[in-house]
Amino acid sequence: MSGLTIITDKMVFGGDCIAKYEGKTIFVPYALPGEKLNVEIVKEMRDYSVGRIIEILEPSPYRVEPSCPLYTKCGGCNMLHISDEHQVTLRKEILRDAFARENIDIPLENIEAVCGKPSAYRSRFQFHNGGLMEKQTNNIIPIDNCPMATDEINHYLKEVPFENRPEGRFQVFASSRIVSIPDGFDKIIVADSIDSQRSMKEDTKKVRNRPQYTPNGRKLPKQKKIKQQFAGTVSNQASLCTVNILGEKITFDVQGFFQSNLEVLEKTIPLITEGMSGKNLLDMYSGCGTFSVFLKKNFENLCLVEHNRGAIVYAEQNLAGVPHQSYGLSGDVWVKYHAENHIKQYGSFDGVVIDPPRSGMEKSVCQWLCSSGIPKIKSLSCDIATHARDAKFLIRSGYKLKKLYLLDFYPGTSHIESLATFEKE
Repeated sequence: MSGLTIITDKMVFGGDCIAKYEGKTIFVPYALPGEKLNVEIVKEMRDYSVGRIIEILEPSPYRVEPSCPLYTKCGGCNMLHISDEHQVTLRKEILRDAFARENIDIPLENIEAVCGKPSAYRSRFQFHNGGLMEKQTNNIIPIDNCPMATDEINHYLKEVPFENRPEGRFQVFASSRIVSIPDGFDKIIVADSIDSQRSMKEDTKKVRNRPQYTPNGRKLPKQKKIKQQFAGTVSNQASLCTVNILGEKITFDVQGFFQSNLEVLEKTIPLITEGMSGKNLLDMYSGCGTFSVFLKKNFENLCLVEHNRGAIVYAEQNLAGVPHQSYGLSGDVWVKYHAENHIKQYGSFDGVVIDPPRSGMEKSVCQWLCSSGIPKIKSLSCDIATHARDAKFLIRSGYKLKKLYLLDFYPGTSHIESLATFEKE
Protein backbone atom coordinates (compact mmCIF):
# COMPACT_ATOMS: atom_id res chain seq x y z
CA MET A 1 0.00 0.00 0.00
CA SER A 2 1.31 3.46 -0.90
CA GLY A 3 1.87 6.10 1.74
CA LEU A 4 4.08 6.72 4.72
CA THR A 5 4.19 4.68 7.90
CA ILE A 6 4.35 6.92 10.97
CA ILE A 7 3.81 6.77 14.72
CA THR A 8 1.96 9.78 16.11
CA ASP A 9 3.22 11.83 19.02
CA LYS A 10 1.03 14.20 21.04
CA MET A 11 -2.19 15.95 20.08
CA VAL A 12 -1.82 19.68 19.51
CA PHE A 13 -4.08 22.73 19.56
CA GLY A 14 -6.76 22.21 16.92
CA GLY A 15 -7.08 18.46 17.52
CA ASP A 16 -4.51 17.08 15.05
CA CYS A 17 -1.77 14.71 16.15
CA ILE A 18 1.79 15.33 15.01
CA ALA A 19 4.42 12.89 13.79
CA LYS A 20 7.94 13.20 12.45
CA TYR A 21 9.05 11.77 9.12
CA GLU A 22 12.58 12.37 7.89
CA GLY A 23 12.82 15.37 10.20
CA LYS A 24 9.62 17.04 9.00
CA THR A 25 6.46 17.48 11.09
CA ILE A 26 3.27 15.93 9.77
CA PHE A 27 -0.14 16.99 11.12
CA VAL A 28 -2.68 14.17 11.02
CA PRO A 29 -6.41 14.83 11.66
CA TYR A 30 -8.55 12.15 13.34
CA ALA A 31 -5.52 10.42 14.87
CA LEU A 32 -4.64 9.68 18.50
CA PRO A 33 -1.26 9.86 20.22
CA GLY A 34 0.81 6.69 19.92
CA GLU A 35 -0.93 5.22 16.88
CA LYS A 36 0.90 3.52 14.01
CA LEU A 37 -0.64 4.79 10.80
CA ASN A 38 -0.27 4.62 7.06
CA VAL A 39 -0.87 8.14 5.74
CA GLU A 40 -0.71 10.00 2.47
CA ILE A 41 0.44 13.61 2.27
CA VAL A 42 -2.39 15.88 1.12
CA LYS A 43 -0.65 19.22 1.69
CA GLU A 44 3.03 19.93 1.49
CA MET A 45 4.34 23.13 3.04
CA ARG A 46 7.88 24.31 3.56
CA ASP A 47 7.93 23.67 7.32
CA TYR A 48 5.28 20.98 7.72
CA SER A 49 2.95 18.58 5.91
CA VAL A 50 -0.66 17.51 6.41
CA GLY A 51 -1.45 13.81 6.20
CA ARG A 52 -4.62 11.79 5.68
CA ILE A 53 -5.05 8.40 7.29
CA ILE A 54 -5.13 5.56 4.76
CA GLU A 55 -4.99 2.73 7.27
CA ILE A 56 -4.76 2.43 11.03
CA LEU A 57 -2.03 -0.19 11.56
CA GLU A 58 -1.97 -0.10 15.37
CA PRO A 59 -4.90 1.80 16.91
CA SER A 60 -4.89 3.52 20.27
CA PRO A 61 -6.80 1.69 23.01
CA TYR A 62 -8.84 4.90 23.35
CA ARG A 63 -10.11 4.83 19.74
CA VAL A 64 -13.88 4.24 19.47
CA GLU A 65 -16.50 4.14 16.75
CA PRO A 66 -17.85 7.70 16.19
CA SER A 67 -21.42 8.21 17.35
CA CYS A 68 -22.42 10.36 14.35
CA PRO A 69 -22.82 9.18 10.72
CA LEU A 70 -21.77 12.65 9.50
CA TYR A 71 -18.48 12.60 11.40
CA THR A 72 -15.55 13.99 9.31
CA LYS A 73 -18.07 15.54 6.89
CA CYS A 74 -19.72 18.02 9.24
CA GLY A 75 -17.40 20.81 10.34
CA GLY A 76 -18.44 20.61 13.98
CA CYS A 77 -16.85 17.71 15.86
CA ASN A 78 -13.31 16.39 15.47
CA MET A 79 -12.80 14.13 18.52
CA LEU A 80 -15.67 11.64 18.31
CA HIS A 81 -13.22 8.87 17.44
CA ILE A 82 -11.87 9.13 21.02
CA SER A 83 -13.48 7.79 24.20
CA ASP A 84 -15.22 10.46 26.26
CA GLU A 85 -12.88 10.25 29.27
CA HIS A 86 -9.73 10.32 27.14
CA GLN A 87 -11.02 13.34 25.23
CA VAL A 88 -11.00 15.27 28.51
CA THR A 89 -7.45 14.11 29.27
CA LEU A 90 -6.23 15.24 25.86
CA ARG A 91 -7.90 18.64 26.19
CA LYS A 92 -6.26 19.07 29.61
CA GLU A 93 -2.87 18.25 28.06
CA ILE A 94 -3.42 20.79 25.28
CA LEU A 95 -4.35 23.42 27.89
CA ARG A 96 -1.26 22.58 29.95
CA ASP A 97 0.97 22.84 26.87
CA ALA A 98 -0.46 26.26 25.95
CA PHE A 99 0.54 27.62 29.36
CA ALA A 100 3.90 25.84 29.22
CA ARG A 101 4.72 27.72 26.00
CA GLU A 102 4.48 30.90 28.09
CA ASN A 103 6.78 29.34 30.73
CA ILE A 104 3.90 28.69 33.11
CA ASP A 105 4.32 25.13 34.33
CA ILE A 106 1.18 23.49 35.68
CA PRO A 107 1.12 19.76 36.50
CA LEU A 108 -1.67 17.98 34.66
CA GLU A 109 -3.17 16.74 37.93
CA ASN A 110 -3.54 20.37 39.09
CA ILE A 111 -5.84 21.23 36.18
CA GLU A 112 -9.43 20.49 37.14
CA ALA A 113 -11.89 19.65 34.37
CA VAL A 114 -15.42 21.02 34.66
CA CYS A 115 -17.54 18.61 32.65
CA GLY A 116 -21.16 17.87 31.85
CA LYS A 117 -22.83 15.35 29.57
CA PRO A 118 -20.60 14.20 26.68
CA SER A 119 -23.53 14.48 24.25
CA ALA A 120 -26.99 16.07 23.92
CA TYR A 121 -25.59 19.27 25.45
CA ARG A 122 -25.51 21.90 22.71
CA SER A 123 -28.45 24.33 22.88
CA ARG A 124 -27.18 26.79 20.27
CA PHE A 125 -26.79 26.17 16.52
CA GLN A 126 -26.25 28.27 13.43
CA PHE A 127 -27.83 26.75 10.34
CA HIS A 128 -27.27 27.62 6.69
CA ASN A 129 -30.22 27.14 4.34
CA GLY A 130 -31.68 24.68 6.80
CA GLY A 131 -28.59 22.52 7.26
CA LEU A 132 -24.95 22.54 8.32
CA MET A 133 -21.90 23.50 6.30
CA GLU A 134 -19.81 20.59 5.06
CA LYS A 135 -16.22 20.72 6.24
CA GLN A 136 -13.94 22.81 4.00
CA THR A 137 -16.68 23.32 1.38
CA ASN A 138 -19.73 25.50 0.75
CA ASN A 139 -22.02 22.47 0.45
CA ILE A 140 -25.03 22.22 2.73
CA ILE A 141 -25.58 18.99 4.66
CA PRO A 142 -29.24 18.25 5.44
CA ILE A 143 -29.58 17.16 9.04
CA ASP A 144 -32.46 15.74 11.05
CA ASN A 145 -30.51 14.77 14.17
CA CYS A 146 -27.27 15.71 15.92
CA PRO A 147 -25.88 13.63 18.82
CA MET A 148 -24.44 16.80 20.37
CA ALA A 149 -27.73 18.76 20.24
CA THR A 150 -30.24 19.15 23.03
CA ASP A 151 -33.46 17.17 22.79
CA GLU A 152 -35.27 20.41 21.92
CA ILE A 153 -32.97 21.09 18.94
CA ASN A 154 -33.42 17.53 17.67
CA HIS A 155 -37.18 17.82 18.11
CA TYR A 156 -37.11 20.87 15.85
CA LEU A 157 -34.97 19.07 13.24
CA LYS A 158 -37.34 16.12 13.27
CA GLU A 159 -40.58 18.09 13.14
CA VAL A 160 -39.55 20.75 10.60
CA PRO A 161 -38.49 19.21 7.25
CA PHE A 162 -35.29 20.49 5.69
CA GLU A 163 -37.14 22.20 2.83
CA ASN A 164 -39.43 24.06 5.27
CA ARG A 165 -36.65 25.69 7.29
CA PRO A 166 -35.63 29.34 6.75
CA GLU A 167 -33.25 30.13 3.93
CA GLY A 168 -29.97 31.91 4.52
CA ARG A 169 -28.19 31.85 7.85
CA PHE A 170 -30.24 31.62 11.02
CA GLN A 171 -29.67 31.03 14.72
CA VAL A 172 -31.48 28.49 16.86
CA PHE A 173 -31.42 28.36 20.64
CA ALA A 174 -33.33 25.57 22.34
CA SER A 175 -33.32 24.34 25.92
CA SER A 176 -35.66 23.19 28.67
CA ARG A 177 -34.29 26.17 30.62
CA ILE A 178 -36.00 28.72 28.36
CA VAL A 179 -38.70 30.56 30.31
CA SER A 180 -39.62 33.32 27.85
CA ILE A 181 -41.96 31.11 25.81
CA PRO A 182 -44.67 28.65 26.95
CA ASP A 183 -43.96 25.13 28.11
CA GLY A 184 -44.09 22.18 25.74
CA PHE A 185 -42.02 21.53 22.65
CA ASP A 186 -41.95 25.27 21.93
CA LYS A 187 -38.78 25.55 24.01
CA ILE A 188 -36.97 26.84 20.95
CA ILE A 189 -36.30 30.25 19.43
CA VAL A 190 -35.45 30.60 15.74
CA ALA A 191 -33.93 33.94 14.76
CA ASP A 192 -33.35 34.17 11.02
CA SER A 193 -31.91 36.78 8.69
CA ILE A 194 -34.99 39.01 9.02
CA ASP A 195 -34.79 38.90 12.83
CA SER A 196 -37.95 36.89 13.33
CA GLN A 197 -38.61 34.98 16.54
CA ARG A 198 -40.83 31.94 16.25
CA SER A 199 -41.70 28.88 18.24
CA MET A 200 -41.45 25.58 16.38
CA LYS A 201 -45.19 25.46 15.64
CA GLU A 202 -45.07 28.92 14.07
CA ASP A 203 -42.00 27.97 12.04
CA THR A 204 -43.79 25.11 10.30
CA LYS A 205 -46.31 27.58 8.81
CA LYS A 206 -43.61 29.34 6.81
CA VAL A 207 -42.41 27.52 3.70
CA ARG A 208 -40.04 29.13 1.21
CA ASN A 209 -39.36 28.06 -2.34
CA ARG A 210 -35.70 27.22 -2.65
CA PRO A 211 -33.71 24.50 -4.40
CA GLN A 212 -33.47 21.11 -2.76
CA TYR A 213 -30.15 19.70 -1.72
CA THR A 214 -28.80 17.10 -4.15
CA PRO A 215 -26.74 14.17 -2.86
CA ASN A 216 -24.23 14.48 -5.70
CA GLY A 217 -22.75 17.55 -4.06
CA ARG A 218 -24.23 20.14 -6.43
CA LYS A 219 -23.49 23.58 -5.11
CA LEU A 220 -26.57 25.49 -3.99
CA PRO A 221 -27.27 28.89 -5.56
CA LYS A 222 -25.42 31.81 -4.06
CA GLN A 223 -27.09 32.90 -0.85
CA LYS A 224 -28.44 36.39 -0.41
CA LYS A 225 -26.25 38.63 1.67
CA ILE A 226 -27.64 39.12 5.14
CA LYS A 227 -27.88 42.66 6.36
CA GLN A 228 -25.44 43.20 9.17
CA GLN A 229 -26.98 43.56 12.58
CA PHE A 230 -25.57 46.57 14.37
CA ALA A 231 -25.53 46.82 18.13
CA GLY A 232 -27.79 49.60 19.33
CA THR A 233 -29.15 51.02 22.53
CA VAL A 234 -32.51 49.23 22.49
CA SER A 235 -33.24 45.55 22.98
CA ASN A 236 -34.21 43.43 19.98
CA GLN A 237 -37.57 41.94 20.94
CA ALA A 238 -37.53 39.75 17.82
CA SER A 239 -34.76 37.48 19.08
CA LEU A 240 -35.09 37.91 22.85
CA CYS A 241 -34.60 34.83 25.02
CA THR A 242 -34.80 34.34 28.78
CA VAL A 243 -33.35 31.29 30.51
CA ASN A 244 -33.39 30.08 34.09
CA ILE A 245 -29.81 29.50 35.28
CA LEU A 246 -29.45 28.29 38.87
CA GLY A 247 -32.69 30.01 39.81
CA GLU A 248 -31.85 33.36 38.17
CA LYS A 249 -33.56 34.61 35.03
CA ILE A 250 -31.12 35.90 32.41
CA THR A 251 -32.21 37.57 29.18
CA PHE A 252 -30.07 37.82 26.04
CA ASP A 253 -30.26 38.14 22.26
CA VAL A 254 -30.20 34.82 20.40
CA GLN A 255 -28.31 36.52 17.57
CA GLY A 256 -25.69 37.68 20.03
CA PHE A 257 -23.56 35.44 22.23
CA PHE A 258 -24.60 33.16 25.04
CA GLN A 259 -23.04 29.89 26.18
CA SER A 260 -24.47 26.85 24.43
CA ASN A 261 -23.67 24.30 27.15
CA LEU A 262 -25.87 25.42 30.00
CA GLU A 263 -25.01 22.48 32.26
CA VAL A 264 -21.31 23.36 32.27
CA LEU A 265 -22.18 27.05 32.66
CA GLU A 266 -24.11 26.19 35.83
CA LYS A 267 -21.09 24.28 37.15
CA THR A 268 -18.74 27.15 36.28
CA ILE A 269 -20.66 29.95 38.01
CA PRO A 270 -19.96 28.73 41.60
CA LEU A 271 -16.24 28.59 40.76
CA ILE A 272 -16.42 32.26 39.73
CA THR A 273 -18.36 33.44 42.76
CA GLU A 274 -16.28 31.40 45.23
CA GLY A 275 -14.10 33.66 47.38
CA MET A 276 -15.29 36.80 45.60
CA SER A 277 -16.77 39.50 47.84
CA GLY A 278 -16.29 43.10 48.88
CA LYS A 279 -17.50 46.57 48.06
CA ASN A 280 -16.82 46.93 44.32
CA LEU A 281 -16.63 44.41 41.48
CA LEU A 282 -15.44 45.02 37.93
CA ASP A 283 -17.08 42.83 35.29
CA MET A 284 -14.91 43.41 32.21
CA TYR A 285 -16.30 42.25 28.84
CA SER A 286 -19.50 41.58 30.73
CA GLY A 287 -21.83 40.66 27.86
CA CYS A 288 -25.40 40.56 29.17
CA GLY A 289 -24.15 40.48 32.76
CA THR A 290 -24.43 36.74 33.40
CA PHE A 291 -21.70 36.61 36.03
CA SER A 292 -22.72 39.87 37.69
CA VAL A 293 -26.19 38.41 38.22
CA PHE A 294 -24.62 35.83 40.52
CA LEU A 295 -22.13 38.21 42.16
CA LYS A 296 -24.66 40.91 43.02
CA LYS A 297 -25.14 39.48 46.53
CA ASN A 298 -21.39 39.44 47.18
CA PHE A 299 -20.64 43.09 46.35
CA GLU A 300 -22.20 46.41 47.23
CA ASN A 301 -21.67 47.84 43.76
CA LEU A 302 -20.98 46.43 40.29
CA CYS A 303 -19.25 48.00 37.29
CA LEU A 304 -19.89 46.45 33.86
CA VAL A 305 -17.83 47.21 30.75
CA GLU A 306 -18.95 45.84 27.37
CA HIS A 307 -18.37 47.28 23.89
CA ASN A 308 -21.59 45.73 22.51
CA ARG A 309 -24.20 48.25 23.56
CA GLY A 310 -26.96 45.81 22.65
CA ALA A 311 -25.65 43.36 25.24
CA ILE A 312 -25.48 46.15 27.84
CA VAL A 313 -29.20 46.76 27.33
CA TYR A 314 -29.87 43.18 28.42
CA ALA A 315 -27.43 43.56 31.31
CA GLU A 316 -29.50 46.52 32.50
CA GLN A 317 -32.58 44.33 32.44
CA ASN A 318 -30.85 41.44 34.18
CA LEU A 319 -29.53 43.71 36.96
CA ALA A 320 -32.65 45.81 37.48
CA GLY A 321 -32.69 47.14 41.05
CA VAL A 322 -29.05 46.23 41.71
CA PRO A 323 -26.54 49.05 42.37
CA HIS A 324 -24.31 49.12 39.29
CA GLN A 325 -22.83 51.27 36.52
CA SER A 326 -22.68 50.15 32.88
CA TYR A 327 -20.29 51.36 30.21
CA GLY A 328 -21.10 50.56 26.59
CA LEU A 329 -17.46 50.96 25.59
CA SER A 330 -14.43 48.90 24.69
CA GLY A 331 -12.13 47.96 27.52
CA ASP A 332 -9.44 50.14 25.99
CA VAL A 333 -11.63 53.26 26.02
CA TRP A 334 -12.85 52.56 29.55
CA VAL A 335 -9.30 52.17 30.89
CA LYS A 336 -8.04 55.32 29.16
CA TYR A 337 -10.92 57.67 29.92
CA HIS A 338 -13.15 56.29 32.68
CA ALA A 339 -11.33 53.92 35.05
CA GLU A 340 -9.65 56.60 37.15
CA ASN A 341 -12.80 58.68 37.57
CA HIS A 342 -14.88 55.60 38.39
CA ILE A 343 -12.48 54.59 41.15
CA LYS A 344 -12.44 58.12 42.54
CA GLN A 345 -16.24 58.14 42.73
CA TYR A 346 -16.94 54.59 43.93
CA GLY A 347 -13.67 53.36 45.41
CA SER A 348 -11.15 50.69 44.48
CA PHE A 349 -12.19 47.33 43.11
CA ASP A 350 -12.07 44.29 45.38
CA GLY A 351 -12.39 41.78 42.56
CA VAL A 352 -12.48 41.41 38.78
CA VAL A 353 -14.21 38.97 36.49
CA ILE A 354 -12.81 39.24 32.99
CA ASP A 355 -14.05 37.27 29.97
CA PRO A 356 -12.45 38.71 26.82
CA PRO A 357 -13.08 37.73 23.21
CA ARG A 358 -10.89 35.20 21.39
CA SER A 359 -8.18 37.81 20.84
CA GLY A 360 -7.68 38.10 24.60
CA MET A 361 -7.43 41.18 26.78
CA GLU A 362 -6.77 44.44 25.01
CA LYS A 363 -3.19 45.50 25.68
CA SER A 364 -4.18 48.55 27.69
CA VAL A 365 -6.62 46.49 29.77
CA CYS A 366 -3.96 43.90 30.58
CA GLN A 367 -1.45 46.61 31.52
CA TRP A 368 -4.01 48.34 33.71
CA LEU A 369 -4.92 45.10 35.49
CA CYS A 370 -1.25 44.30 36.08
CA SER A 371 -0.75 47.63 37.85
CA SER A 372 -4.17 47.81 39.53
CA GLY A 373 -3.39 45.91 42.73
CA ILE A 374 -6.89 44.39 42.70
CA PRO A 375 -6.59 41.45 45.11
CA LYS A 376 -8.45 38.78 43.13
CA ILE A 377 -9.02 38.20 39.42
CA LYS A 378 -11.19 35.49 37.88
CA SER A 379 -10.14 35.22 34.24
CA LEU A 380 -12.11 33.25 31.66
CA SER A 381 -11.14 32.65 28.07
CA CYS A 382 -12.38 30.95 24.91
CA ASP A 383 -8.83 30.84 23.50
CA ILE A 384 -6.16 29.10 25.55
CA ALA A 385 -3.25 30.70 23.67
CA THR A 386 -4.31 34.26 24.46
CA HIS A 387 -5.32 33.20 27.98
CA ALA A 388 -1.81 31.89 28.61
CA ARG A 389 -0.30 35.04 27.10
CA ASP A 390 -2.33 37.31 29.39
CA ALA A 391 -1.63 35.08 32.39
CA LYS A 392 2.09 35.49 31.77
CA PHE A 393 1.84 39.27 32.16
CA LEU A 394 -0.29 39.03 35.30
CA ILE A 395 2.22 36.63 36.89
CA ARG A 396 5.14 38.88 35.98
CA SER A 397 3.40 41.79 37.71
CA GLY A 398 3.11 39.91 41.00
CA TYR A 399 -0.09 37.89 40.69
CA LYS A 400 -0.05 34.21 41.56
CA LEU A 401 -1.97 31.68 39.50
CA LYS A 402 -3.89 29.83 42.21
CA LYS A 403 -6.06 27.55 40.10
CA LEU A 404 -6.61 26.61 36.45
CA TYR A 405 -9.75 24.88 35.17
CA LEU A 406 -10.58 23.29 31.85
CA LEU A 407 -14.14 24.37 31.09
CA ASP A 408 -15.33 21.49 28.93
CA PHE A 409 -18.09 23.34 27.09
CA TYR A 410 -17.70 21.44 23.82
CA PRO A 411 -17.29 17.65 24.16
CA GLY A 412 -16.57 15.91 20.88
CA THR A 413 -14.38 18.81 19.75
CA SER A 414 -10.91 20.16 20.42
CA HIS A 415 -12.30 23.56 21.41
CA ILE A 416 -11.14 24.45 24.91
CA GLU A 417 -12.26 27.18 27.30
CA SER A 418 -10.56 27.87 30.59
CA LEU A 419 -10.89 29.66 33.92
CA ALA A 420 -7.96 30.91 36.00
CA THR A 421 -7.92 32.38 39.50
CA PHE A 422 -5.22 34.99 40.23
CA GLU A 423 -4.43 36.52 43.59
CA LYS A 424 -2.08 39.39 44.37
CA GLU A 425 0.94 38.21 46.32
